[in-house]
Amino acid sequence: MAFTLTSPAFENGQPIPERHARRGANLSPFLLWEDPPPGTRSYVLVMEDADAPSQTFRHWAVYDIPGDRRQLAEGRSSKARTEDLPHGFNDFGNLHYDGPDPKPGDPPHTYRFRLAALGVDRLEISPEPDALDIWEAARDSMLAEAELTGTYG
Repeated sequence: MAFTLTSPAFENGQPIPERHARRGANLSPFLLWEDPPPGTRSYVLVMEDADAPSQTFRHWAVYDIPGDRRQLAEGRSSKARTEDLPHGFNDFGNLHYDGPDPKPGDPPHTYRFRLAALGVDRLEISPEPDALDIWEAARDSMLAEAELTGTYG
């Protein structure tokens, strides 16, 4: 079996519902993952807008998710930390989930939820890092990555 990331809110490659958009209810979607690789001790999750005009724009980052976890509940990160899991600053400058938010008139953007299984319990990282710093710090410990994409716009 392959390491997979899914959501009951939307199918891979399909539109993300309005409730998960920044202009909607701004609720993080319910996420589920299966079949992490042996030796997984923690996870890192980031959400990115791959179609941002100048560079990849990061909307969410959660790290040090315990290795025995297999889900994040809906809305547990909107303007609050997900079950006290540490968050990094997103590119809006917030320590919480901010949903899809393309500029009016833009074609639909593609958003990637990237979950990395790590072989360490905790990342050695500065307090309140940004999303890119978290992903970069996780690279050396990554055992596998699962991805879920959705569109919005």
